[in-house]
Amino acid sequence: MSERKPYPSDISDARWALIEPTLTAWRQARLDRRPTGQPDSVQLRDVFNAMLYVNRTGIAWKYLPHDFPSYNTVCAYYAAWRDEGIFAQLNYELTGLARVKEGRTADRRRA
Repeated sequence: MSERKPYPSDISDARWALIEPTLTAWRQARLDRRPTGQPDSVQLRDVFNAMLYVNRTGIAWKYLPHDFPSYNTVCAYYAAWRDEGIFAQLNYELTGLARVKEGRTADRRRA
């Protein structure tokens, strides 16, 4: 995570630990398909925090504060995660974790 003053909308360390593996795996799969193989210079947590900031404040992407990645970058990640089903996957995984914590099976179809 970059060195900046945190916003109230930023994801906690504990919650980030739950979703970081999925986002990192997505990024690595994307890098493996990239002809240059060069990694992105942006931190995934900063991108995710920017999305949470937009969601919480209701601002337009273009008005993201300057200490986040550029709005073009954040929009591109949002569109990729939406189109490639990453948000749906995170929802499924986090719901499963919550179900297990409550003593139920992770998959509601198997209950």
